[in-house]
Amino acid sequence: MWVIGCQFSTYNLFLKPKLKMAYTLFDKIWNKHVVSRNAGFPDTLYIDVHLINKITSPGAFEGLRKRNISVFKPGQTLILKDPAFSRHLQASDLSRFQLDLYNRNCSDFGLERLEQNHVEQTDTFIAFPGQTLVFDQNHTNDLGAFGVLSISINEFLVEQVFATQCLLINKPKRMKVEVNGRLAKGLGAKDINHFLISEISAEGAKGYFIEFSGDTILDLDMEGRMAICKMSREIGALGGMIAPDETTFEYLRNNGIMPENESAEETISFWQCLYSDESSVFDEVLEFDAEDIGPGNYSIGLSKLIQSKPANERSEMIAHDGSAVISGYNDTNYLLNHLDSIENYESTRIYKVFDGV
Repeated sequence: MWVIGCQFSTYNLFLKPKLKMAYTLFDKIWNKHVVSRNAGFPDTLYIDVHLINKITSPGAFEGLRKRNISVFKPGQTLILKDPAFSRHLQASDLSRFQLDLYNRNCSDFGLERLEQNHVEQTDTFIAFPGQTLVFDQNHTNDLGAFGVLSISINEFLVEQVFATQCLLINKPKRMKVEVNGRLAKGLGAKDINHFLISEISAEGAKGYFIEFSGDTILDLDMEGRMAICKMSREIGALGGMIAPDETTFEYLRNNGIMPENESAEETISFWQCLYSDESSVFDEVLEFDAEDIGPGNYSIGLSKLIQSKPANERSEMIAHDGSAVISGYNDTNYLLNHLDSIENYESTRIYKVFDGV
């Protein structure tokens, strides 16, 4: 088993801030990963872990060939094997073509295959609390349950991360979804998800990144928390996350993936700082009572969040689509012209590979 992880050399800024400023969990992670922020441009966000698959990568690899450049950080680019390899089913000609092309591209660019199908499998853990990760929308958001800032990207943005290990992206607004109280007997994460979708709607959280909190959420096991975070895109959000706590650490410990090297204590101290400060400010706070949650499916109602906004603010609220497009400028070219600043940013950080923990 192997694990990729990073430990921030700047973690003491969270432990002993010079200024008594309050930050949300999202802001703590996002702000520490911003390489540059210029007026009129999206943020240049550094990505710790980039997962790729056969569907979204071919065009990006071809783009690298046309530019005659290599993958900027192959050690931080992980490849998920295709599930077709694990099943006794005959693959279609198209699927075989995709797999052959995928393998050839990865070989040509020196990328090693990660032998697993899903990001949350415990034999190989992909990202740790406080990291940024990008992948496609089918897998990404689960890891928000571990305090990972995970973002789904499409094939047009894969080349961007291949070439620079960064993503041009407008910073989303921050939403807090808090659920408190005891669930009725037999209810769990799926019932919470159905309830939240019915209350917020499929577009109600568009333009936001969500932090899920409250004792109802924190009473869930890690599988339940992953289900909650995965649902965040179903209500329109860019992603969702839950602050890591002792339940998180116990899960990592039980699966043999807690760091145990000489810097382990420092790493865990950093993880314990990943929470929203008491007086931190969210752009939107939604509070729910677990007693209102019942079993079964809910109909998808009109978002209470949208209803609470004046009519002239509603269009602004749902206009954000996550990725950034700079008018008159190719995004990847923009980042390639700023590789020096990306490399300077990397020099201020410590990246480590925890082998066999």
